[in-house]
Amino acid sequence: MRVGVLALQGDFREHIDVLRRIGVPAIEVRLPKHLEAVDRLIIPGGESTTIGRLLTLYHMVDPLRARAGRDLAVWGTCAGAILLARTVLDAKEGGQPGLGVMDMAVRRNAYGSQLDSFELPIDMPALGDAPLHGVFIRAPQIESLGPLARALGSLPGGAIVAAQQGRMLATTFHPELTGDDRVHRYFLEL
Repeated sequence: MRVGVLALQGDFREHIDVLRRIGVPAIEVRLPKHLEAVDRLIIPGGESTTIGRLLTLYHMVDPLRARAGRDLAVWGTCAGAILLARTVLDAKEGGQPGLGVMDMAVRRNAYGSQLDSFELPIDMPALGDAPLHGVFIRAPQIESLGPLARALGSLPGGAIVAAQQGRMLATTFHPELTGDDRVHRYFLEL
């Protein structure tokens, strides 16, 4: 297993720290040659428009689209979930570059600005009975899922915050900012 973390912008170091803590070496993916060397990729939280533009600049959009869910398991957290979504509901025309590989619609900053960030428990039965501690920072929300994707986790009010489509995973929260490594371990099994 060769795990990479997209290291163009955002909190990639925190994901690498979690992976190392659980004994999984990870490489920083910055160029197409790095992408070719991995069979699992985490797209971290950060600024989705910036990450999308850098993916375009470094010619990684097409290789990612071609491999995502096939020979490359992909997990997007927060901004990464936005990049994976087929539909971004509040994107400005031409302003939100993305991959569009997961059958879901997301809304950026669904809960408000940075000041509206929050923490809540998440019900994620695939990881056991104990709720996850969810850290939401300018978080998107998964508004709907197409027939190819399924909900994995939700907030107490029912909002979908985690989804899976085959070997692709999306979370609108930041598991890498907690001491709980269950989502990372789940991803490594895809």
